[in-house]
Amino acid sequence: MTFAAQKSEPSVAEEKVTRVEQLTSQLEEDIALGRLKPRERLIEDELMVRFDAKRNVVRQVLFELEKLGLVVRAKNKGAFVKYFEPREVEDIYVVRELLETKAIELIPLPVSKAMIEELKVIHREYMDAKKKGVLSVVFRKNIAFHKTIYRACNNPALFEAIELYMMKSHAIRSYTFINPQLVDQMATEHLAMIEALVNGDLKLLKNLMLEHLKPARETYYLLNKL
Repeated sequence: MTFAAQKSEPSVAEEKVTRVEQLTSQLEEDIALGRLKPRERLIEDELMVRFDAKRNVVRQVLFELEKLGLVVRAKNKGAFVKYFEPREVEDIYVVRELLETKAIELIPLPVSKAMIEELKVIHREYMDAKKKGVLSVVFRKNIAFHKTIYRACNNPALFEAIELYMMKSHAIRSYTFINPQLVDQMATEHLAMIEALVNGDLKLLKNLMLEHLKPARETYYLLNKL
């Protein structure tokens, strides 16, 4: 006699990990969309109430955000959204340019029709979210668009480094997604990137990417009076 396998219930530890991941993602989004500003304090008690979460979960979330470079924690002062000095901004974007241009150079040509179609679908979803004013989806689709391109370099280590530095720059890009003009500009540049891939023009794609990185950095400078 055989018995159907029963689905095991998640353990307390597994539930905690999932909860930490969910809250980390939510605060990451809040920082990227400017809901939480540079230097803004993240108070444990307030986060516990907001998310109906235990203190140990909130502390783990803040630890994860600190590892990602989005939050700083100081003894007897608490946690704050990371504020970037001019040199830090430049350092991060120099690394991003190096990593991302190298990934583009490694993309094998011609790119697959499946990849082009995936980018077009993401772009349509981006545009739909933009039209509806759902900035959280605009933010996520923008990330998905770029990850789809860089994943094509077929170098997992390079892709992992790109992901890390994209995330580190979330706070720097915190004013981009609340600016309709910049959101429109990103959409136009995404279409140009798709066309460059269709034509196998990686040189153009690199130039488009470099221009694509400029507005967030310049806006952060301007609004934070760096």
